[in-house]
This record gives sequence, structure tokens and C-alpha cells, in this order.
Amino acid sequence: MRAILCKTLGGPDGLTIEEIAPGLPGDGEVSVAVKAVGLNFFDTLIIQGKYQVKPKLPFSPGGEIAGVVTKLGRNVTHLKAGDRVMGYVGHGGAREEAVVKARGLSLIPEGLSDEIAAGLSITYGTTFHALKDRAHMKAGETLAILGAAGGVGQAAIEIGKIMGAKVIACASSDDKLDFCRKLGADEVVNYDKQNLKDALRALGKDGVDVVYDPVGGDLTELAVRALAWNGRHLVVGFAQGEIPKLPLNLVLLKSANIQGVFWGAHTEREPERHRANMDQLLAWALEGKLEPHVHRRYRFAEIAEALGALARREVKGKAVLVP
Repeated sequence: MRAILCKTLGGPDGLTIEEIAPGLPGDGEVSVAVKAVGLNFFDTLIIQGKYQVKPKLPFSPGGEIAGVVTKLGRNVTHLKAGDRVMGYVGHGGAREEAVVKARGLSLIPEGLSDEIAAGLSITYGTTFHALKDRAHMKAGETLAILGAAGGVGQAAIEIGKIMGAKVIACASSDDKLDFCRKLGADEVVNYDKQNLKDALRALGKDGVDVVYDPVGGDLTELAVRALAWNGRHLVVGFAQGEIPKLPLNLVLLKSANIQGVFWGAHTEREPERHRANMDQLLAWALEGKLEPHVHRRYRFAEIAEALGALARREVKGKAVLVP
């Protein structure tokens, strides 16, 4: 089978495509013929050794997949050969066949495409966990989303609207904000042209209730300063590259919460809650309430181009890799 391999740490141009032998599923594992792979910003980091998870070389990038079960390992009872499945695999998805833990997979409903299903796990799973389980966001609250045109940003707009929030999409260009409006954002902020703190405080009246922050850098403190009383700032990632440091008096004065969102660990530590969240997301997607935007479908040979676009923050919605 063909696999995209990271054999030495570095940029995407160092990735290779090679023929390797498929693995056999062990206890609690299944083999999946991969039909689509969701790519994410962290894929640009993991191949450089800059992500918190550091796989042993060589490995394949690709943390979420959709495909068909081909072989069962021992003690797998809820799946069978021929089932269409999707799920989070951490890394190793960018190959024609992947051996993965069965408990992390969910059945794809009939009528939902592989490309859409592959893009639901990480961005939508992270976002639903963040807004529902961490922020406990309520209908009528104000949600500000940084990096709103990216994969997790789109997810936050759609899920925020389903949960009844007033959604303020924040991004770095007007064309990205036009995209966010089409997704359903109520208000928009261009933080390359506007002061983020002042714009959010104006749109949120007394401030915003929840900030969804996958960007980090110098935007984080500005967003925290715009929080309302009892506001919650969700730390999702650091796409800007810099991990910010905060004056804690800001948290005290607003009675605010800074909440970490480590979705990968959540899937391991709270598997039943994770499975319930994924079932809800799949149901919403089948009903058309979630419509993940596929920015582009990339072939294996275009992996460097795909990861480059993610690194430059050019992707609107989801980049999907197809064998």
C-alpha cells in the first residue's frame, strides 16, 4: 500500500510517498481502507517535531480519517468488515490502509460523504467539546471566534449558531470575513484593521461571554480584555506561533475563566462523552445543520501543497486528502 511518510523532521517538502506493507490489527484494533483524510494545522507542526505529540519516526501525518473496515482484531464487537467509519486517530492516517483503535471510530450514516465525515472529528469534535463541555455556553450568550475562517473557526460558527449564541467572527481579511458571513456569523471583526478589544466590547455591549481562541499570540490578551463578567476564554491552539502570557489581574477583575481545551486527551479520558458528542455531530451533519466546507481535495502527491496552504492560513474550511 502507499503511505505518506515523515522520515526526518522538517517541512512538508521532506515528506515521501512509499510502498509499505500493511499492518495487522491487534487487540481492540481494526484495519481501515482509507477513503479521505482530514488535514489540520497541527499536521504542519507534528512533522517538524513542534507538536506536543511526537511520534516515533517514520510516521504518517493525518489525524482523522474516513473509510471502510477491512479486518478486525481481537475483542472488537461493535464493528464489522464493510462498515463505513470515521474518527480521530492522532496521526498515521495518510496511507491507503490504517490500523487504528476501534473504540475511537463511529459509523458514518448513509447519505454522508467520506470527505465530510473525515473533516468532522477534530475541528467539530474540538469545538463542540469546547463550547458544550468546557464553556457550558448557553443560548443568548455572545461568542467571539478568532481565526474564524479556518477549519475550527467554521465549526465554531456553525455549532455556536446551533447552540443559540450571537456569533462574532474575527479574522485577518475582508474576504475571510465574507466567507464567515455566508456561514452564518452575526457580526464580524477584521483584526488587521480594527482593535480587537475595542471592536468586541462594542459588539458585545459589556463584553463577550465566550472567546474561542485557536490563534494565540498578541490577540489573546486583547480578547481577554474584552471578556464580560464571568466570561470564559477557551485556549484551543496557537496558530500565530507565539504562546501568550497573560496578566492574571485581568482574570480576577472580570471573575473570568481561562479554560484549556485538550480534545485529544478528552477522547482518551472520557470516551463515552466523546462518542456521544460525535454521534450528535454526525446527526447534525446528516440533517444539514452542519455543512463543513471542503476548501479543496488534495491527492497524496499534493501533500506539501496542502500543508503549505494550512501553514500560511490560506485554507477556508477544511483541507481533505484523498488517496
